[in-house]
Amino acid sequence: MAIPLSGRRSWPLVALLLVSGLLMCTGISPGAAGDPPEFTVRTNVTEVRLSFSATDLNNHGIATLQASDFAVVDKGFIVRDFQSFNRSDWTKLEIAVLVDTSESVTPRFRKEIASTLDLVSQTSGVPDENLSLFSFHDLEPAMLCAGDCRGSHSGERLPAARPGGLTPLFDTIVFASDFLAQRGDPHAARVLILFSDGEDTISRNSLGDAIDAALRGDIQIYVIDLNDSGTLSQGTASRGTAVLQSLANATGGQRFPARTGATTAMNAVLEGFRATYTVSYHLPSHASGFHSLRILPTHNLNLQFRSRSGYYYPDYVR
Repeated sequence: MAIPLSGRRSWPLVALLLVSGLLMCTGISPGAAGDPPEFTVRTNVTEVRLSFSATDLNNHGIATLQASDFAVVDKGFIVRDFQSFNRSDWTKLEIAVLVDTSESVTPRFRKEIASTLDLVSQTSGVPDENLSLFSFHDLEPAMLCAGDCRGSHSGERLPAARPGGLTPLFDTIVFASDFLAQRGDPHAARVLILFSDGEDTISRNSLGDAIDAALRGDIQIYVIDLNDSGTLSQGTASRGTAVLQSLANATGGQRFPARTGATTAMNAVLEGFRATYTVSYHLPSHASGFHSLRILPTHNLNLQFRSRSGYYYPDYVR
């Protein structure tokens, strides 16, 4: 049953770029706001399919979630009557680690980056062939390893910082997302772990393009925020941190300040992987445009849910 929700808060313009959710059997691929549609839609589409993770306030995965424990808010309609609800059938993780190696970042955080790379490379449940490492500086991203990243000193693969280098952050996310999407393993959950201060100085792609690329590949972005403050209220750090928060929010990932370290970020990735669910329901409204999505607890207010932020419903059939 879908119930209209009155008095909902308005969504900022940036939310229109944070495309999420998948309409079942449509072939829809999300696009940046203002781009011409590039998808094919069948007239009999009536269901929405949404994947999400459930954790408690301590970021521990909830493995016993029931359909009665949550409701979906889809463009102002409360949905409680689901067509299907089940644990996701992912059996392994596919992880790409993206590291900003520009001069403004690497010298200050090389130790933290190296420790996280070592932790990721030693994580059980990630097959050798499912771990990749990319760096970005100057004009384009570089793949440092793919399938051969194991070892006790993965951080030694990082190149030295170069003075005066540029930062193609968005291009790198698009590049790595396309790489993971082409791997084509239906039983692997795909994750990008991004080390960055959120600054981009040279990319041909935009923030919206980067988000779209991750969403097309059903990829979550977990961010290690390398700004000194890691807050949303101080100058340059606020701009970079806001970009990083947008990437995480749009894809169902999370942002962590660098000071929390490698263990916190990896635990969040693993807990989310172990407690991921998929729900489907009748499309509550055929209104064209962006349908924002939220998942809310119905009984236990300590439950937290992470998912994509919405989806576009087209205004025509092609």
